[in-house]
Amino acid sequence: MPKIDLHSHSTVSDGTFTPAELVLHAAAQGVEVMALTDHDDLGGLEEARIAAAGQGIRLVNGVEISVSWNGRTIHIVGLDVDPSHAGLLAGLESIRAGRLIRAAAIAAELDKVGISGSLEGARAYARERILSRTHFARFLVANGHARDVKAVFRNFLVKGKPGHVSHRWADMAEAIGWIRSSGGIAVLAHPGRYDIGKTTLHALFAAFREAGGEAVEVVSGSHTPDQYRLFAEFAKHYGLLSSAGSDYHGPAHNYFDMGRLPPLPEGCVPVWERLNF
Repeated sequence: MPKIDLHSHSTVSDGTFTPAELVLHAAAQGVEVMALTDHDDLGGLEEARIAAAGQGIRLVNGVEISVSWNGRTIHIVGLDVDPSHAGLLAGLESIRAGRLIRAAAIAAELDKVGISGSLEGARAYARERILSRTHFARFLVANGHARDVKAVFRNFLVKGKPGHVSHRWADMAEAIGWIRSSGGIAVLAHPGRYDIGKTTLHALFAAFREAGGEAVEVVSGSHTPDQYRLFAEFAKHYGLLSSAGSDYHGPAHNYFDMGRLPPLPEGCVPVWERLNF
């Protein structure tokens, strides 16, 4: 089986490599099939496609969409989407506009605890249209407020901590509709990161399946081996295809490097059997 990685990020969202640099890195790690899945933006796909052609990598058009479900932020990856689809483009534009509103609110909250200049500081790390919490995190690290990005997300920007701002993202069914109408497959991203118990996990999977979701990241850079097995069982129970992705953001921000993912557990039906590459 070729080395496959169906979740990665570039500077178009909150990665540290440009789309072309990301493809070169993937090639150096032996990846043969990859998806660029920037947050709420398709702007890096053309650059990535050109680079992938030069490296002999098969590129899957992807995106990671921010969704609100049951008072929580959930991420849904779209694979094999049409980057020119008007409905998908309009939906992502609406989410990006909301991100700018949230960024101003985050900066205002950080101002309250004596951390000034965070909006301008975060913008300095955002090379394209997306302004995310990760950009604020890099600013906070650079200015001595935390040791690293992981420490930021323990001590800032999350519920109950300075800089946290609640935000309403896209509706789950709406986001899945954008993906499917553009010809893509909707994948529930890294379910192990949502810190919810089994009862709520079952509710999440049921809602995702009912809304038209078709796959789940069983193997993720942020999952443990026990979670690989757990979500393989969830995939089987809910009739979902299984995906695998590192969620790579760059050398200083990754859980797993590209090309280092273990195989799917036995019995999984791989999502890449349905992809056009």
